[in-house]
Amino acid sequence: MVILLLTGCFSYSQGPIKERIRNLENFDKKRWSWGYYLGMNSYDYKFDYEEVQEVDIQTETSLGFNVGLVGDLRINDYINLRLEPGISFVTRNLTFPDPTLIEESDRLREVTSTYINVPLLVKFSTKRLNNVKPFVVGGVSWSRNLSSNEDSPDDNLAGQFRQKSDVFNYELGIGIDLYLFFFKFTPSIRGVFAMTDELVRDADPDSPYTGNISSMQSRGVFLNFTFQ
Repeated sequence: MVILLLTGCFSYSQGPIKERIRNLENFDKKRWSWGYYLGMNSYDYKFDYEEVQEVDIQTETSLGFNVGLVGDLRINDYINLRLEPGISFVTRNLTFPDPTLIEESDRLREVTSTYINVPLLVKFSTKRLNNVKPFVVGGVSWSRNLSSNEDSPDDNLAGQFRQKSDVFNYELGIGIDLYLFFFKFTPSIRGVFAMTDELVRDADPDSPYTGNISSMQSRGVFLNFTFQ
């Protein structure tokens, strides 16, 4: 639905130019602007292994929720620097295929994460056409996982899946600014990719859960709706 919306808006911006009433005429001339966003996310994991295994660890994803603030610094008519601190609620279910795990309850781990995200992004916009302005955005972010269980003495052999608390990511996305009568509304879609290994390994080096994993990195898709 959102992809169709963005595609339609991009197509609109490339269509015949007609003079229209321009809302918020001077909005983009301000040095600073502020806002907030609400949205949804879908996260999974990318696993790399020490040795090739017949069946990969399976990740079942579900929709999560995002909320945060936006601080925007205008560099020029086409480039903005943005800080978007927020919080994301994420749930993933992992299924481990190791044949030594006989009970189904031993194979499954529900991983619930609450991330504080602090992205620093550069926004590259096109020229505004009437009340529409497409853009691409990219940058880096730091995330703090409040539900990581990193310091827990229990590991998977006691039923506890552990992750590292601090994660560094890069982010890439597209969106479109829609200038409405009272505010600017921005739907956008963005990919978030961890650059660091998040896995806290079990005490047993031959653990059926973590023994063959060389790295575990989160990958997410954010669908945000921003109001400024």
